[in-house]
Amino acid sequence: MRKRIIVLTGAGMSAESGISTFRDSGGLWEQYKVEDVATPEGWARDPELVTEFYNLRRQQMLDAQPCLGHKLLAELERFHDVQIITQNVDDLHERAGSTNVIHLHGELMKVTSSEAPNAPSQIITLTPDNADVQYGDEAPDGSPLRPYIVWFGEEVPNIEVAAELCMQADVLVVIGTSLNVYPAAGLTRCVPHGTPIWLIDPKPVQWNSSSTFRHLQMGASKGVAQFMKEILEQS
Repeated sequence: MRKRIIVLTGAGMSAESGISTFRDSGGLWEQYKVEDVATPEGWARDPELVTEFYNLRRQQMLDAQPCLGHKLLAELERFHDVQIITQNVDDLHERAGSTNVIHLHGELMKVTSSEAPNAPSQIITLTPDNADVQYGDEAPDGSPLRPYIVWFGEEVPNIEVAAELCMQADVLVVIGTSLNVYPAAGLTRCVPHGTPIWLIDPKPVQWNSSSTFRHLQMGASKGVAQFMKEILEQS
């Protein structure tokens, strides 16, 4: 029986591809303060610094490749209705072949107006051959281009779409996220009562929920492989 599988992914999903988060030591984020490069206030203070930072992040992403976990989630679409909701801003799910991906926190390969960042008419998709942006490059409305990223303190435009998807879930799979970042963490409470929930994360997860869940305490690739094996055996 074909099931609707909702997958919520976080930084741990892309960690196996070599993409670090601001919590990692030794990574790109360690050279910058979060408040300087991931807040509206940081953009207002020094937009050139922010522009260059996201150029570096974009290059890091383009040098990375989807891990086995990304590829297995794409393959799972052959058997079930798989909808991915990701907190990640990279395009590794898409490059692995997943066709139904919602980005909660924006996308690195897109830039937009600094005056109307969520207006569809202002969003520009970059190409790998032309991925660097210079501060002063203009959006269609004439304002400086800014990263199409949801910064700390900004609203999450896709959260309602994601919540509606979770309400339709037959299975929820949470991969590589601490479940501490809201509003994304609240999505786990949107699934119908009794929905099977799987957590895939090598670290202990502190999750305050009355729902029962199965924790596969392993990395993304190994965990997705185990989940896929068991879910296909049930089909």
